[in-house]
Amino acid sequence: MAQLEQSEPRAKRPFWGLYFSLPVLSWALYDFANTIFSSNIITIFFPFYLQETIGGNEQLNQIASTFISYANAAASLLLVLFSPLFGVLIDRTGKKKRYIIPFTIVCVACTILMGLAASADTPQRFAGLPVSLVFVILLFVAAKFFYHSSLIFYDTMLADLGTKEEVPLLSGFGVAVGYIGTLAGLSIYPFIGDESFHRAFIPTAFLFLIFSLPLMLTGRETRLRPSAERQSFLSGYREIFSTFKEVKAHRGIFLFMIVYFFLNDAIATAIAMMAVYAKAIVGFSSGQFILLYLVSTIASIVGSFLFGYITKAIGAKKAVTLVGLVLLAALLAGTFAVNEAMFWAAGSLFGVSLGAVWVTSRTFIIEHTPEEKRGQFFGLFAFSGKVSAMVGPFLYGTITLILADYGNIASRTALGSLMILVLAGLIVHRRIRI
Repeated sequence: MAQLEQSEPRAKRPFWGLYFSLPVLSWALYDFANTIFSSNIITIFFPFYLQETIGGNEQLNQIASTFISYANAAASLLLVLFSPLFGVLIDRTGKKKRYIIPFTIVCVACTILMGLAASADTPQRFAGLPVSLVFVILLFVAAKFFYHSSLIFYDTMLADLGTKEEVPLLSGFGVAVGYIGTLAGLSIYPFIGDESFHRAFIPTAFLFLIFSLPLMLTGRETRLRPSAERQSFLSGYREIFSTFKEVKAHRGIFLFMIVYFFLNDAIATAIAMMAVYAKAIVGFSSGQFILLYLVSTIASIVGSFLFGYITKAIGAKKAVTLVGLVLLAALLAGTFAVNEAMFWAAGSLFGVSLGAVWVTSRTFIIEHTPEEKRGQFFGLFAFSGKVSAMVGPFLYGTITLILADYGNIASRTALGSLMILVLAGLIVHRRIRI
């Protein structure tokens, strides 16, 4: 295993020096870039495209929801298999940017191909579906896989940017800048309108690439002494198994993986289904949903920056509990929303919790993991998140499929089931003693 070189302690930096140094800015701009992809493709325009292509009435809208859920679950299955190995790769090499660059480029290429496939007017069908639609779904699965894979390496870079006291603030800053990226991504909406949503795919890909360039060109990496022993990529599973055998020594962090599983299960599913739910269940138009999403994004920016300071003040453990309670309130309001005002409240609360969960969870991992195994734990952290991101959409999609004949009740039941997951996460979180 490669060994970390000792670094000199950092002096306390002033506000401007902390947030606006070149390494921090280039790192935060990658959050800006990848959030454009996440919001435009995962949350908005890919679901809109499927609803436009498949939907048409209450029953078909539920079928569209099932396709969206299963596509997200398929991408998460791939991440379950590979994300722990990526963490081991970080610990062995110390390299992050080396892998972020190709993963980002492949994600961009898949997104461009999604746009080209969706634009193709082909009469051929496969399993009763247009071949172009099948290709778009498969390319979405690949794009989401490489997007989330890059984030494992990106998140681990946070520990290289500042001291333990600075990490919560830097994490909050990165997430806040990321959600500003959502606003930049939505700038293409006036050129898309309320139909032909596939036209958003290619512009989104180029925006993702452009704002990723600062990190690709200037990103900072931890230097490692080279390992004398060369090991295969798949041999990383042995190191993961060895880490699992040390569960008693790291009981708190393993319990947190379970907590994150439940919280992320609810969050990832809600993100994937938000657009279709707002339009099909609450009655929002595409334009109204975009406006709601803008308000939620502003709430995420405020929540992430605010929770950086809250986490520093009360600690990551208590901050995670607070985030879970806000998320629970958001899901409750969304499930029982009988008018647009209730869903506006739900969207704002969800925005706060969405921004805050990344701040608090990344800080918790960095605070409570040994530096020489931090990559592994970030890989396992991603593993936990992606198992949940597979289970949650699959559960949601199965509920909407089984209850499709009941119309809107199907989606309300599916969204309401996420509250059970959040409650389970909060219960486990109470058992952590750190």
